Amino acid sequence: MPAIAAGAVRDNAVFYWHLGDLRKISGPDQDFAQLAKQQGKTPTLQEYQKAAWDDFMDHQIAPFGAMPFFLGIGNHETIPPKTRTEFVAKFEKWLNASEVKDQRLKDDPTDDRVKTYYHWVRGGVDFINLDNASHDQFDTDQLKWFADVLARDQQDASIRTVVVGMHAALPESISSAHSMNEWHEGEVTGQKLYQDLLKLQNDAHKKVYVLASHSHFFMEGIFNTEYWRTHGGVLPGWIVGTAGAERYRLPPKATDAKAAETDVYGYLLATANPHGEAPGTVTLDFKRITEDQIPGDVVHRFTPSFVHECFAGNRKMTGMF
Repeated sequence: MPAIAAGAVRDNAVFYWHLGDLRKISGPDQDFAQLAKQQGKTPTLQEYQKAAWDDFMDHQIAPFGAMPFFLGIGNHETIPPKTRTEFVAKFEKWLNASEVKDQRLKDDPTDDRVKTYYHWVRGGVDFINLDNASHDQFDTDQLKWFADVLARDQQDASIRTVVVGMHAALPESISSAHSMNEWHEGEVTGQKLYQDLLKLQNDAHKKVYVLASHSHFFMEGIFNTEYWRTHGGVLPGWIVGTAGAERYRLPPKATDAKAAETDVYGYLLATANPHGEAPGTVTLDFKRITEDQIPGDVVHRFTPSFVHECFAGNRKMTGMF
C-alpha cells in the first residue's frame, strides 16, 4: 500500500478508492507478524485483532497523506469478532468525509446515518460504493437506496457516467466461484442490480463501469460470459485484488477476459474524459507495482529479504478463498 500511495501521487490521482478487506482478521497478517517478530514478540490472536484496524490506518491509509481516501467494506471486516457496526464506528472519519456527507444530505436532508454504502459525484461521474461484505447483502434498504440513486442519475443530464464499486463481483462473472454467486441472496440481488445498470446504460445512455476486488488477481472484462451475453449484455467490469493479499490462481475461463494476471501487485488508474474520447468515458489502466518501487523506509523496516519474499511467494496455489 505505501508503494501504491506513492504511485497514486506520481500519477496525480485526485483520490484513492479501497474496495475492502483491510486486514486478514482470522489470523495475523504477514507484515504485522514480521514487525512483531523483529521486536521479539509473538502477539496472541486477540492482541492482533484488537490492533489490526489501527495498524491499517497507520500503515495503509497514512501513506496517502492528504489525498482523499474512500473506503469500502469487505468480507474480512465481518469476520468475528469484527462487525459491520464496529467498522462504521472505527472508520467514521472516512465513511462520513465531507464529500460523502454533503452528497448524502443533498439526496436526503434528513439522512444523518453513516453507512457502509454511499456515493459521491465529481466531474459528471457518480461514484457508487456498495456493501456486499456478508451474505445478508444486498438487503432491501440498500437496494432501495441504490434504485433512488440511479433514478436521480437517469434524470440528471450533468451525470454522464456511473462507476460502481463493491467487494465481491456481481454474479455470473468469469470469477463466479468467488463472487456473489456464493450465496443465494447474492445471486438474486446481484443479478437485479446488474440488470438495473444495463437499463441505465441502454435506456438513459449513461456510461457504466463496475469494479470489484474480492478475488486476488487483476482482470478486465469480467462479465464477458455466456450468461451475460444471453441475458441482456456485457457491462465493462474489472477485478483488482492486487494490493498485498495472498494471490489467487486465475479461474478456468480467464482467457475470455480482455486481460488477466495473477502474482502481481498494483492498482487501477482511472482517467475521466480523456482527450479524444467520447464525453463521459473513463479509461482504467492497471499500474503494476514492482519490487524496486517499494519505498526505502518500508524495505528498511521489514528487511529486503522479507520484501522479496512478498514478491516471490505470497501465492495461494489452490482454490480462491
